[in-house]
Amino acid sequence: MASKARQIETVVVGAGQAGLVMSRLLSQAGREHVVLDRRASLGGAWQDRWDAFRLVSPNWTVGMPGLEYEGAEADGFMARDELVGWFRRYAAVIDAPVELETDVTRLSVVDGATGRFRLETSRGPILARDVVVAGGPFQTPHVPQIASALSPRIQQVHSHHYRRPDDLAPGRVLLIGTGQSGVQLAEELRDAGREVILAVGHCGTVPRVYRGHDFFWWLRGLSSLTPADGVTLPRVEDLPGPAARFACNPQLSGHGGGHTVDLRRMAAAGGVRLVGRFEGADGTLARFAPDLGEKLAFADGFFGDRLRWRFDALADRLGVSDPPDAPEPLPFEPPEVTRLDLEAEVISAILWTSGYRPAFGWIDLPIFDVFGLPRQAGGVTELPGLTFIGLPWMIDMGSANLVALVRDAERLAARWS
Repeated sequence: MASKARQIETVVVGAGQAGLVMSRLLSQAGREHVVLDRRASLGGAWQDRWDAFRLVSPNWTVGMPGLEYEGAEADGFMARDELVGWFRRYAAVIDAPVELETDVTRLSVVDGATGRFRLETSRGPILARDVVVAGGPFQTPHVPQIASALSPRIQQVHSHHYRRPDDLAPGRVLLIGTGQSGVQLAEELRDAGREVILAVGHCGTVPRVYRGHDFFWWLRGLSSLTPADGVTLPRVEDLPGPAARFACNPQLSGHGGGHTVDLRRMAAAGGVRLVGRFEGADGTLARFAPDLGEKLAFADGFFGDRLRWRFDALADRLGVSDPPDAPEPLPFEPPEVTRLDLEAEVISAILWTSGYRPAFGWIDLPIFDVFGLPRQAGGVTELPGLTFIGLPWMIDMGSANLVALVRDAERLAARWS
């Protein structure tokens, strides 16, 4: 006999920071709800980060409604376990109704029933009037199909599964990808005495501090503005196309007290060699695009082209007196390399920092585009009662980032007031 379905007004799927913020706002609105999470412990996807991981944004960005950061190191950068502990504390402080080890296997629409949606879970079915999907941006580790052409003698690890340098076979490491994870792991491996060949992606360089304030201070300030203010963060409608939602985050590090990452300086200092985009392989022969100069030029120009004028406009609004001070690129041009014999180079491991892809296969509803992302506007889908929070570029560059998460959540919650 099928188990009887529970009836709950609102179900939040996912108990990471996005799900917990939504829980707090739902409680404030007096809405009956539950937060479901497949994991056995709280802490969200932060639990999947490597051992020496540190938050890229300053500690003050972890402040959430009901628990602001008031520690002594507001401008520091939390380690993985401290960050996981922070969000566990947040769940306790707001008394979030979290049900762990509850895997949602199917979400569908119910006609003629009390609940608008039906959720099949590992603990039985639930009927709900509203569903908030808070799955976050880190769902399924993505390794491109071209990886299958590499020799099985070469170890391949995605950064999702990497924990420490000793996880990788002895020898040089080919690291593919230069987003925030890629550049931080390249530095970690180099500092551990491992030589790194770094395949450069289409990622931008930004300053850790600009005009006396951390990069994320500027992001938070801009996230509060709207087009009517004349300046905003880059918005989803500014992207060249839908695929750009998967673009890497700008290069920055929270290690060593936080610092700017400059690939040219990294290569000039030794221990890291730069190559172009990884194009494929034939066994142990790896091929790279002759685009290293182009990728480095893009990285160099990213801040000036996309963000600097926005930061300066915000500085004018707020009366920031510190002068513009973005560093100039180092005049170092590494050679283009289009082929590497991995065995001859004693490259024993490949570390993929190629990001993640959506994993919404459990949602049995026709709401997704060709990229597997829901069709939505500010998190609101075409199905009344079904919303999303924490998606990349849900509204702008700040979405799926701690500095704009509360803004996005409060806009969704305003629908219930």
